Amino acid sequence: MTKTLCAAAAALLIATPALAEDPLLVQVRHLSMGAALKIAEGAIAACRDKGFEVAATVVDRDGGVQVTLRDTLVAPLMADLSAQKAKTAVHFSGATSAMHERANSALGHADGVLMAAGGVPVLVGGTALVAGLGVSGSPAGETDEECALAGIAKVQEELDRAQ
Repeated sequence: MTKTLCAAAAALLIATPALAEDPLLVQVRHLSMGAALKIAEGAIAACRDKGFEVAATVVDRDGGVQVTLRDTLVAPLMADLSAQKAKTAVHFSGATSAMHERANSALGHADGVLMAAGGVPVLVGGTALVAGLGVSGSPAGETDEECALAGIAKVQEELDRAQ
């Protein structure tokens, strides 16, 4: 019986560190409103430089809209599409342009999911997801994505230093 009790105690001690490593609280980083605004403005400016007016939406890591900007002559629908692209980029932790093959799957038909190019995650240090950016309104999704990446580039260095 003593051997069984010792074995059980040893097993508990071995398992305890794994349990102790599971924190009760997890700290989450969010973009400030100012950073979200700079990203959206940067995306709009990049598309204007290419001769296009677009809508840009930044969502937090949970998909909640932080900032939506719609250029003067852009249809209101584009703001909705930019938000869907941003949310999709966050929910799948990747660029929506890379999701083309999954677009016809059940995931691609879920409400609010838009697997069309123009949505990108906002990462800190290349790995930590903090937000998503969606751009919609240019003639091609690839152009939307280029503008989104340019918008993020406006604050990327600052974000990486802030980690």
